[in-house]
Amino acid sequence: MSRLMLTFFLSLCFISQNPGFAQEVEEQVKNDKDKVLVFYKTEGFWHKSIPTGRSFIADLGEDHDFEVIATKDADDFNEKNLAKFDLVIFLSTTGNVLDEKEQEAFKKYIENGGNFFGIHAAADTEYEWPWFGELVGGYFAGHPEIQEADIHVNMPEHPSVSHLPKIWTRTDEWYNYKNLNPEMQVLLYLDENSYEGGTNGEEHPIAWFRETGYGGVSIYTGLGHTIQSYIEPGFKEHILQSILYALDKTKN
Repeated sequence: MSRLMLTFFLSLCFISQNPGFAQEVEEQVKNDKDKVLVFYKTEGFWHKSIPTGRSFIADLGEDHDFEVIATKDADDFNEKNLAKFDLVIFLSTTGNVLDEKEQEAFKKYIENGGNFFGIHAAADTEYEWPWFGELVGGYFAGHPEIQEADIHVNMPEHPSVSHLPKIWTRTDEWYNYKNLNPEMQVLLYLDENSYEGGTNGEEHPIAWFRETGYGGVSIYTGLGHTIQSYIEPGFKEHILQSILYALDKTKN
């Protein structure tokens, strides 16, 4: 079978698997708005905040002039589809959510200048794929019970956190991390003296970013476990500004 015929065959297979998603993408690419894909597949823990987060991000798109499409179907991760998005958000994904072909498509998307934003359990994803660990910036290594803690703003000039007070006190599920990528620039540190159960020490990152080296950006926040998070003004602005920061990379 020739490469052209194989490509055509695979395209037909994709369309038959999820025609609704493909049609929605095709309709939205007709306008010149930025396109955001929200991916929320889980193979482990399912966060009850996912539906609230999806609705919130969709509302942000309507209010701030970018298009949002959400999917939990990993079949939607192919090179043709992903190329149409300016930003891919992993919204509390867990476990091994992509097969090898889907991983390769996503890797090519990033290498072609795509942007990534991981929210909360995005760090609890793809442990057997070291490339993803480097992209998201670290892996989940456990957490204590939900409780109040103090967050210190490390880069107050960055748009994703510039609206926050120097010390931000709030309640959430606080992740500990392993395999932290030293290339990440830390936006927010968690004060382990303000709560019980931290294991990352005096410099416990809880939100960070880096340039990918391909023209895009990777940004991550460990916040957002609770449904309550998505009605908190500070958190909502943090998510919005993280998205706008990533999308601005498409205009550079």
